[in-house]
Amino acid sequence: MLPYPQINPEIVRIGPLAIRWYGLMYLLGFLAAYFLARHQLRERGLPELIPRLEDLLFWAGVGLIVGARLGHVLFYYPEYYLRRPLEILALWHGGMSFHGGLLGAVLSGWLYARRHRLHFWWWADLLVVTAPIGLGLGRIGNFINGELYGRPTQVPWAMVFPAGGPVPRHPSQLYEALGEGLLLFLILWSLRRRPWAPGLKLALFLVLYGAIRFFLEFFREPDPGVGLFFGWMTRGQFFCLLMVLAGLGLFFLRRGKPEEGPYLAG
Repeated sequence: MLPYPQINPEIVRIGPLAIRWYGLMYLLGFLAAYFLARHQLRERGLPELIPRLEDLLFWAGVGLIVGARLGHVLFYYPEYYLRRPLEILALWHGGMSFHGGLLGAVLSGWLYARRHRLHFWWWADLLVVTAPIGLGLGRIGNFINGELYGRPTQVPWAMVFPAGGPVPRHPSQLYEALGEGLLLFLILWSLRRRPWAPGLKLALFLVLYGAIRFFLEFFREPDPGVGLFFGWMTRGQFFCLLMVLAGLGLFFLRRGKPEEGPYLAG
C-alpha cells in the first residue's frame, strides 16, 4: 500500500480568498488548449485566426463551467439543490459534471460559430484534440482534493483516502488522468493533421473518452446517494454510453463530407 500524499488543496490564502489546486488545473487546461490550438493554426498557415480562436475559447469556457455545474445539479443531486437553490452558486464547495460541461461547451461554441459564420465542425476538431490535457489535469486536482476516489482494493498501490474511511482504495483519479488525459491526448494529437471530414475527430473523441471512462468507472467508488442503473452501471457510465452512441452517430453523419475551411461560404 502507498501512502496518500497529504497536499493542502489551497495553494495560498489571503484573507477570505484562496487559490486552490483544482482551480489552477482548470486554468492550466484552458491555457494548454489555447496554445495547442494556436500551434495548429500556425501549422495550417492561418495565424490570422488566432483572435477568433481566443473569442471562441472564452465563450466555450463559459459554457463549460456553467454546464459542468448545472450538469452536477441536474444529473446527480436535483432534489438536494431544489431544497437549497443558493448552493448552486457555491462552486467552491465542489461538484462539476464532465458531461454537463461538454454539453455546455458544445452549445456555446455552436452558438458562437453560428453567429460569426464559422464552420462549427472545423473548429470543434481543432479544439477537441487539445481537450484531454485539461481532463487529465482536472483528475489530478480531484486526487489532490482527495475526492472521487476508487473502490476498496488490495493492490500494492492502493491508498487510504482521508474521506474514504480506513480501507485502502484504488487511486482511480490517477487512472483517469492517465487514460482520459495522457493516453487520449497522445492518440488525438497524433491524428490532428489527418485530412478527415470535419467532425470526425470530435466523433472519435466522444467514442474513445466514453469507452475509456466507462471501463475506468469500474475502479471508482460510485457517487454517494446516486442510484445504479441495472444494479451495476453508475450514472457516469450511463452518460459515457450515450457519448459512445453519439460519437458513432456523428461518425456516420459526417463521414464522406468534403473538407471545409474555418468560415462558412458566402
